[in-house]
Formats: sequence, structure tokens, C-alpha cells
Amino acid sequence: MTIPNYREQIKIVFFDIDETLLVKDKDYLPETTVSAIQKLKANGIIPAIATGRTPSNFPPKIKQLIQQTQMDLFVTMNGQYVSYQGTTLERNPLSKQKIQQLANFFTQHQIEYAQISPTDTCVSAITDKVRSALDPLKGYYYVNKDYFKQHDVFQILAFYDQPEDELVNRSGVLKGLQAVRWHEHSVDLFDEHISKASGIATAIQHLGFTMQNVMAFGDGLNDIEMLTMAGVGVAMGNAHQQVKVAADHVTLHIEEEGIYSFLKAARLID
Repeated sequence: MTIPNYREQIKIVFFDIDETLLVKDKDYLPETTVSAIQKLKANGIIPAIATGRTPSNFPPKIKQLIQQTQMDLFVTMNGQYVSYQGTTLERNPLSKQKIQQLANFFTQHQIEYAQISPTDTCVSAITDKVRSALDPLKGYYYVNKDYFKQHDVFQILAFYDQPEDELVNRSGVLKGLQAVRWHEHSVDLFDEHISKASGIATAIQHLGFTMQNVMAFGDGLNDIEMLTMAGVGVAMGNAHQQVKVAADHVTLHIEEEGIYSFLKAARLID
């Protein structure tokens, strides 16, 4: 596939974290990715992150990347929290009533859950299933079922397997929420009207750009809307098949320097 010259069109590039910037299980971030982001900045193109993660659970290598490249625009928790140069552009916490409803349902059905804020990840209990999903993220979490009563919570992680999808979906407890599976044992739950794409829209409006000026890289199901809405959506070679179908382009696998090779082919870096 021929990749057009996007140098004049693209003003900002958003990157997902897990399996796009970072191979989570191997804790591997290609050196060429660091170089690519530095070259983007040198060419006047803004690099940014769009992730399902909370800022407090960015892995060490991503924090190092941010420091090395001085990235300062973040769409986090699937668009629920957007910040630029340390200033909050958008925040969309879930209602305490909704969280209580979820907590009651999950407790009834012996499903553990996590409450996510920009500063904390609080779980209802620590089990093998919770560890399996959260430990590879290399972030800190602790037990506090009542965290939402004193703090704003922007996203819920529910720890149940795919066979339980029907039980949860049919219960009606997810009304008003979007559920996106990101792990065999866990699902992201967040406001159905908000996503990485809407978070990006907030960011580019602040910066004076349009979606046509945006390029986005992703691999997971929660990236589909972002890749569809962006002027140029790029799926990683290791992406879910549905993500590849939704994207404008498919680049190489993350471990084959997919980000660097595509940015170079698109003439965004030299």
C-alpha cells in the first residue's frame, strides 16, 4: 500500500500506550519510537498520548518517554480526563449513584471491580484475576471499596470473563455506559458518550486544529473510534483485526518499529 505524504496535513499525532508505544508483557519500548517522537517535535508536530490508562498508572518507561520528549498533552481514561501543559481541559467523572449501582451489582455477583481516578486505582479486593489484569500494567493499586464516596471516579474496571458478558449486559446495570474488553479478565466501563475520540476533539479545539490535522496510532478495541475519527488512523501490525479494518493504514508490528517506519513513510519525520 502506498502511503501518502501527510507532512502538510498532520499537525498532531496521538499514540495509544499498551501494544502501540509499549509491549506491556515484555516492558519493551523501541528506541526508534523515542527518536520518532523527538523528530516529530523538531518538525513542529505535536506528539500526544490517548490511552485508557489513568495518569497515575503510566508505566515507568512511558514516564521516561514523556520526560525525554517533553510530551504535555494527554487524553486519559478513554477520554474522561484531558490535560495540556498541566492544565485540565476536560473531566467527566461518573455519578456516585451510578458507581453505587455498579458496586451493588458486582458485589451481588461476586465480581471484583476497580475505581479509577487521575491519582488512584482502588480495587474491591485483590484476587488472582485482579492481579492477572493489573500487575502487568506496572502501576500501584490498593483496596478501598468506598473510594468513590470521597473522590471523583472517572472509570470502572470490572473483572469478569467473556462468558459473563451476557449476564452483565442483560442486567441493565451498564445503561449509560460503554463496556470495552481490554483483558481476558477485565472490561473498561465509562460514559457511553465519551471516548478517546471525544477527548481528542476537546484537545484539538483548544489548540485550534481540526480532526483532519490528526493522526492516531492504536491497536485495541477502544481505539476504533479514535482511528475512525482522526484524519489519518493507523493500526499497528499487532492490532486486533477489527481495528485494522477500521484504520486507514496498517503499519508494521510494534516490535518491527511500526511507528517509526510509518511516520517516515508518511514524511512526518526524515
